[in-house]
Amino acid sequence: TGSSREHAVWAIQQYGFDAVISPRFADIFRNNCTKNGLVPAQIPADAAAELMAAVQADPGLEITVDVERLAVEAPAIGFEAAFSMETSTQQRFLEGLDDIGLTLRHTNAIDDYERRRLPWLPAAT
Repeated sequence: TGSSREHAVWAIQQYGFDAVISPRFADIFRNNCTKNGLVPAQIPADAAAELMAAVQADPGLEITVDVERLAVEAPAIGFEAAFSMETSTQQRFLEGLDDIGLTLRHTNAIDDYERRRLPWLPAAT
């Protein structure tokens, strides 16, 4: 589930959410989430139903999505459900990096490559 439009992720973030929890995500929506800093926490359907019922009973229920432990938690009701995420994506979230941030980690290697390029080829400046 989830929209293929990148604006959908932006709208969720603009509403104040840092994560979305669901029993399933469309691949394109999950990718848009991770590229834009919104954590997609996919938990088993029975756990999602339990959490939804708990939130309907108590709309103020505090829920934590722990990216380091890959767990969704609602301590007040003893709820915990694991979710998975590629290690590289998890590191991006933990370090607060986007594609540009990842690229900038390699500035020295990029500069070295540009210095070695043949002079008649276009250079990135």
